[in-house]
Amino acid sequence: MKKRTGEQAFGLISVAPAFVLVFGIVLLPLIQTLLYSVQDRNLASSGSGEFVGLSNYASVLGNPDVWSAFGRTAYFAAVSIAAELLLGTMIALLLNEKFAGVRFLRSVIILPWAMPTIVNGAMWKWIYHPEYGALNALLTQLHLIDAYRPWLSSPWTAMNMVILADVWKMTPFVAIFILASLQLTNKSVYEAANIDGAGLLRRFAVLTLPYLKSTFLFLIVMRTMETFKVFDLIFVLTQGGPANGTMVVNYMTYIKAFTSLQFSEGATLSYLIAAFIALLTFAYVKGFGTGEAKT
Repeated sequence: MKKRTGEQAFGLISVAPAFVLVFGIVLLPLIQTLLYSVQDRNLASSGSGEFVGLSNYASVLGNPDVWSAFGRTAYFAAVSIAAELLLGTMIALLLNEKFAGVRFLRSVIILPWAMPTIVNGAMWKWIYHPEYGALNALLTQLHLIDAYRPWLSSPWTAMNMVILADVWKMTPFVAIFILASLQLTNKSVYEAANIDGAGLLRRFAVLTLPYLKSTFLFLIVMRTMETFKVFDLIFVLTQGGPANGTMVVNYMTYIKAFTSLQFSEGATLSYLIAAFIALLTFAYVKGFGTGEAKT
């Protein structure tokens, strides 16, 4: 009995530092943010910190600028994920073949994803530079444009340039996951289909796509959660401009809390984003569980 009590005490002592760390870094900020979201903590208007209930949520949800930011975030997520899935699948199918140098390509494909997002944003900011950017130089030499252009000067173009930077970084992440799934496929099934006369496109549509369904679902949900939290690229490349053309919801949260000092609105937006991500996670778990049950 004493030995068991001693083991339990040793276990509690062992996990105590991790518990304190998690509580201080994760749980305490979450609780504090939740309290801010139901209080008047807007320092810009001399907020008193009094309890206001759900009025902050009503105010934020009634703000058309917030819905515009959610719309931009949804566009960013949809275009980025679609491009990453398409390019990632093509790259994974290529790297799944056997040819000279494939192992080297599998090794270096990870480099864009391994690059810190801030560094990636800074690199693309130089590429997009209106006077001596590499993109202008390349397109001019290929005679696709006749003069250098300021790629980040208009809302629509700026958003798509940010998406391009995100796709370049995250496509390897998608490709690696899809390649891992392809490596686990039953090769004999493809050989039998080939003998039966099934063409390349038919084998891909009938055999590969259904097998990758769970992987696609996982990647869509994971990347949607990440794109709805995009901040680094926006901060480095456009800072929400021009004319709020790249003002996504996470960057708006940062502006509300740390520039406008409207801590209550920033906290409220944070919890709304968290609620949306939680719904996506629930949808992923349900969808993935259903797919596993069918298989």
